[in-house]
Amino acid sequence: MATASKTSKARPSFRCSECGWTTAKWVGRCGECQEWGTVDEAGATPTGPKTTATKPTSNPARPIADISVDAARATPTGIPEFDRVLGGGLVPGAVVLLAGEPGVGKSTLLLDVAATAARGGRRVLYVTGEESAGQVRLRAERINALDPQLLLAAETDLGMLLGHVEAVSPDLLIVDSVQTIASSEVEGSPGGVGQVREVAAALIKCAKDRNLPVILVGHVTKDGSVAGPRTLEHLVDVVCQFEGDRHARLRMVRAAKNRFGPTDEVGCFELSEEGIIGLSDPSGLFLSHINMLVPGTCVTVTIEGRRPLALEVQSLVVPSSLANPRRTTSGVDSSRLAMILAVAHRHLGARLMDTDVYVSTIGGAKITEPAVDLAVLLALMSALEDKALPVGTIALGEVGLAGELRTVSGISRRLSEAARLGFTRAIVPASAHLEAPAGMQLLQAHTVFEAVQRAH
Repeated sequence: MATASKTSKARPSFRCSECGWTTAKWVGRCGECQEWGTVDEAGATPTGPKTTATKPTSNPARPIADISVDAARATPTGIPEFDRVLGGGLVPGAVVLLAGEPGVGKSTLLLDVAATAARGGRRVLYVTGEESAGQVRLRAERINALDPQLLLAAETDLGMLLGHVEAVSPDLLIVDSVQTIASSEVEGSPGGVGQVREVAAALIKCAKDRNLPVILVGHVTKDGSVAGPRTLEHLVDVVCQFEGDRHARLRMVRAAKNRFGPTDEVGCFELSEEGIIGLSDPSGLFLSHINMLVPGTCVTVTIEGRRPLALEVQSLVVPSSLANPRRTTSGVDSSRLAMILAVAHRHLGARLMDTDVYVSTIGGAKITEPAVDLAVLLALMSALEDKALPVGTIALGEVGLAGELRTVSGISRRLSEAARLGFTRAIVPASAHLEAPAGMQLLQAHTVFEAVQRAH
């Protein structure tokens, strides 16, 4: 009897909170994703058969061509920039996870989405777990988001939340945020791995059973990734990242995962006192001296998703009394700047070793693609020589370590956007075989030396 009881006793198991890998004993490092400190006890491993007897299904399999897609078409939210990222709107039964840093404007955006949907005749249930109902009411009044069809509930219990859904039967459910909701049937505090997994699974089941679109707000960690178990991102249909510097007006929404549309679209918004406003043409936020002769500035065109955006790069070069001169950037990759400084020193003879160099973008934009290398280089040389580039000039191209200029992707779209904004001169790599847009002159260069010569 002792032997039987010993063998029938369930053994503990341990699970990785990042990837779901399981093991019979605790280890400090996950054997699958190699993350440290993510393996926690997951309870007893069930014994016995892992399959159950099958039963007749009420929804038999059918030929794929006979499946109707009318119920799976996206319904626009009324916010064009948000619809662009979602792939046209919200699909019935879809679960969208919107993640972002605190204070970036997630709640403001979703409150605007809720009010717009309510004005369109849909019943919306907005569940807040972070703020009181009065706080949300004040924000809604400030951004003009009051509507009788928009219902508000302050709730942190999963059972009560599902009870609200049963009572209201909404056409859209917004939960702010998934880390604040807890289930009484699962141990652990709200935001824990087990709680987030249980809450997400229950809300996803509710969405699929009712064909109810659900938007979940998610917190992020200090490195910008979605907080909680990694399985959360696998369970939902769409994962959107809400980005932006809290000290700037620009906000961007990107789709990191989208089962219903592309993942290379970007929605641009402007955050103001009246709320958040979609920007169909945001290039004006990134330009400040388009018709002025200002040394140390150069305009380029970057691509965010599929959208070309004109962007101004500013540079300041001043003598330094420090043994190690400053290299300060804002919106520009510091390692990329170091490489461009080395190229300017080696191939242009620019003496920058004893100067402080500051490089920044306008409007809080962040650029990482190599297409802006030439604009950064020309802005540096313009600041060093205190000579402004001619009005209406843009620069496109990647700078190589040998001083050559390389072509970049989407250069035709970039030039078309620049021509639309009134730019008349474009310095581009000679390797790019292009036709100049109407009213624009192309100045092609093989090297950075030629590019500097053609710039003035």
